[in-house]
Amino acid sequence: MKNIFVPLIAMLILAACGGGNEKSLESLIAERNLEAIRAKKTEISEQQKALESKIKKLDSAISTFKGNEKLDLVTTITAETQIFNHFLDLQGNVSTKQNVLIYPEMQGTLQRVYVKEGQNVSKGQLLASIDDGGMSSQLAQLKTQAALAKTTFERQKKLWDQKIGSEIQFLQAKSNYEASDSAVKQAASQLGKSTIRAPFSGIVDDVIKEQGTVVSPGPGSEVFRIVNLSNMYIEVDVPESYVGALKQGSKAMVYFPVLGDTIATSVRQTGNFINPNNRAFTVEIPVPNNNGDIKPNLTAKVSLNDYSNDEAILVPQGIISENAEGQQYVYIADKTDDNKATVSRRIITTGRTQGSIVEVISGIEAGALLVNEGARNVKEGQNVQILINTTNE
Repeated sequence: MKNIFVPLIAMLILAACGGGNEKSLESLIAERNLEAIRAKKTEISEQQKALESKIKKLDSAISTFKGNEKLDLVTTITAETQIFNHFLDLQGNVSTKQNVLIYPEMQGTLQRVYVKEGQNVSKGQLLASIDDGGMSSQLAQLKTQAALAKTTFERQKKLWDQKIGSEIQFLQAKSNYEASDSAVKQAASQLGKSTIRAPFSGIVDDVIKEQGTVVSPGPGSEVFRIVNLSNMYIEVDVPESYVGALKQGSKAMVYFPVLGDTIATSVRQTGNFINPNNRAFTVEIPVPNNNGDIKPNLTAKVSLNDYSNDEAILVPQGIISENAEGQQYVYIADKTDDNKATVSRRIITTGRTQGSIVEVISGIEAGALLVNEGARNVKEGQNVQILINTTNE
C-alpha cells in the first residue's frame, strides 16, 4: 500500500509547496548545505506520514460501505427430509436352545460308540450302545410266548364265536395274550434304553465317555454333548422405557466384534415380564448361522430399531447451540445476492440422536440453508458469504 501511494504523496506535497518551493528545493540542493538539506528532508517526511494516516482512515471508511465489506466465509447445508431409523444399542451373548448333554438311561458297559467329535448327526441317529446284560435274549423269549398266547387267543375266540367252549376259557386266553403283549412292549422299552440316540439334528461337540466305560444314569455319566448351531439366538435386557417401542418383527442388527461381521435380523419375541431388579424386559433375536462361524456364548453388539421417521429433518450435532434459557438454536442463511446471505437465529426442538446426527422436530423447514462451518462464529443479522452448500443426506 505504501509503495502505491508514494507518487501520490509526492504530487500532493509538490502541489502544496507550489513551483516556487520546487525551485527553492533545487537551489537548496545546489547550495550543498548539508544541515539545511537534512532539515528539509525531515519536514517532508513528517508531511508524508500525516498523509499516510489520512489515507488509512479513508480506506477504513470505504470498507464499511455495502459491497466492499470483508464478509466471513461459511458453508451451508440444505435441509432435506429423509428416512431416519433410530437404533438402541445393547450387548448380549449368543445362545442355542439345542445344546445338551446326553446321559445313558440304563447302567452297563458302553459297548460301542458310533460317532466322533465334530460329526453331523440326524435326529434319532444311533450314537452308542450299552451292554444289555442278556435283555435281548429275554425279549426274544417273551416274543415267542406272546406269539403262542396270540394263537391260543385267536383259536379260542373262533370257538367262542361259534358258541363252543366256556366263557372263562375265552377270557383266560384273552388275558394271557394281553399280558404277554404288554410284557414284550415293556421289555422292548427297557432294551431300547441300551441304545443312545440323537434327540435332535446337530453336531457332536464332545464325546465324553470312551468305549468300554461303565456308565449309569445321573450326573457324572454324560456320554455326549450335541449342539445345533442352526438355531441360534441372542437374548438382551431392554430398559422398561422402550416397552412400547419394540415389538415382534422390529428390525435388528447384530455385530460380532470377533468375526467382524454384521447380520440383519428382526425381533422374534419380546418378554411379558419386567424384572424388578433391573427394570428391564427380555427381547429374543434369532441369529442365522449359515456358515457355522457363530458359536454359543459369542459376544455380540445388538442394535434394535426402536423409532423410525420417513420424513425427518436431520442436522449435524455440531451446528446446534444453546442459549441461557436452555433453548437450542441453529443459524439460517437467507440469501441476498449470489453467494451472499444474512444470518438469522432459529429456535428448534430436537428429537432423537443417532451418533453425531440429531433429528429436528420443529423450527426448520425443508429447503432452509443451515450454517455449518462457521456456525460458532456468526451472529444474528450478520452478513456472510457462502463458500460451499451441500445437502444433509
